[in-house]
Amino acid sequence: MAMTLDLFDPQTPEPWLEREADGVFVLRRFASARAKDLLDSIAEIAGQASFRQMVTPGGHRMSAAMTCAGPLGWVTDRAGYRYQRQDPQTGRTWPTMPDGFIQLAENAAEEAGFSGFVPDACLINRYQPGAKMGLHQDRDEQDFAWPIVSVSLGLPIVFQMGGRRRSDKPRRILLEHGDVLVWGGPARLNYHGVLTLKAGDHPLTGPYRYNLTFRRAGE
Repeated sequence: MAMTLDLFDPQTPEPWLEREADGVFVLRRFASARAKDLLDSIAEIAGQASFRQMVTPGGHRMSAAMTCAGPLGWVTDRAGYRYQRQDPQTGRTWPTMPDGFIQLAENAAEEAGFSGFVPDACLINRYQPGAKMGLHQDRDEQDFAWPIVSVSLGLPIVFQMGGRRRSDKPRRILLEHGDVLVWGGPARLNYHGVLTLKAGDHPLTGPYRYNLTFRRAGE
């Protein structure tokens, strides 16, 4: 599958596509050339809607800090999991999703074979050493026909892609800076998560890993 090469700086190695399973693709280094701009945008978003460690309905505080951008933001608290238009911390609408975010998500989905994807929610996770995310399904969106697009920036982490049942043995995928993972179709409701982030120091993100997860959450 051909890559859209005009997206990248000439000094950046040409990205390549890896098919991990039916409906699961890794676009290696697809976001590398845009990383600095993406991180600058993350800082701007966090200035309007700060990173916070949300609490699950069961009372567990998530180890990864999160904020959101776009018309819809994902929220978890004692009332449950949901998307909503207002940041519960400020009462204001979530920050606008930058055009560069939207273009990246659309292009990545297209390269993975999912045409017409237009995200209306971007979940931004910040991982520090020791943070992780257990196996879960993304089921809060209105239409499961659209894929999930996940962008990795900073320290590497091991992603786990399981099956439709929590008990299915997950495939482990190392995600490094600039990699974009796309899954949809038969894999859209697969259980997935990340193992514990190991300590390190990245030139752009220091001790952190950032993850942009793009969804089509509304109708």
